[in-house]
Amino acid sequence: MTLVLVVEDEPQMVRTLRINLKVRGYEVQAAPDGRTALDLAARRPPDVVILDLGLPDMDGTDVIRGLRGWLSVPIIVLSARHGSPDKVAALDAGADDYVTKPFGMDEFLARLRAAIRRSAPVEGGSAVVTTDAFTVDLAAKRVTREGADVRLTPTEWHLLELLVRHPGRLVSQRQLLREVWGPAYETETHYLRVYFAQLRRKLERDPSRPRHLITEPGMGYRFEP
Repeated sequence: MTLVLVVEDEPQMVRTLRINLKVRGYEVQAAPDGRTALDLAARRPPDVVILDLGLPDMDGTDVIRGLRGWLSVPIIVLSARHGSPDKVAALDAGADDYVTKPFGMDEFLARLRAAIRRSAPVEGGSAVVTTDAFTVDLAAKRVTREGADVRLTPTEWHLLELLVRHPGRLVSQRQLLREVWGPAYETETHYLRVYFAQLRRKLERDPSRPRHLITEPGMGYRFEP
C-alpha cells in the first residue's frame, strides 16, 4: 500500500484528502506542521508527500529542502500562493509538482498518480542508463560523468528524467513544460532552451554538438542513449 504523508495545517483539507486517498487504497499519515512532517518521514519514509507551503512553524520550501537531504520520493505542493516566484522556489527546492488551491480533486489525483509513476523504476528496462558521456541512475536519482557525480538542480533532473524514461522518443515541448512547471507554463518554451543548455554543458562532451540531448526544432526534445 502506498504511504502518503499529508503536510497541511487546515483540518478540513486534511479530512478531504484523507477520505479521497483512503477510498482509493492509499495509506495516509498527516502532519500539521513542518517539524512533525520531518519527524514522521524520518521514522517511516513515505512513498509520496503532499505539502502545503503555508505552515505554522516554517515555510514549506524549508520542509522540501529538509526532506530532499535524504528522501527522493515525489513531493507535490498544494498552496494558495499563485505567484510564479513561489512556484519556482518550491520546484527548485525539490518539489515535483505544484497545485494551486482551490483545485479539482480528479486533476489532483491524476497528478499524484503521474508523480508516483515517474518515481517508479523503468518498466521492461534497467534503472541505470549509460551513454558514452554520462550515466543516469533513475532509482538513485544520480548522474555521473567520468566517475564523478554531476550536481543537477531538481528542475534539471526532472527534465532529464522525463527524456531518459522515453529513450529515442520525442517528448513534446508542451508535455515537458506541463510536467515540470505546470499547465500554466505550456507556452514558456524559453524555459526549455535555458535548462537544456545547462544540461548539455554539464553532460555532453561537446555541448554545441549534442549527441544525447537532441532538440527537434519547434516540436520538443529526444534522448538518444
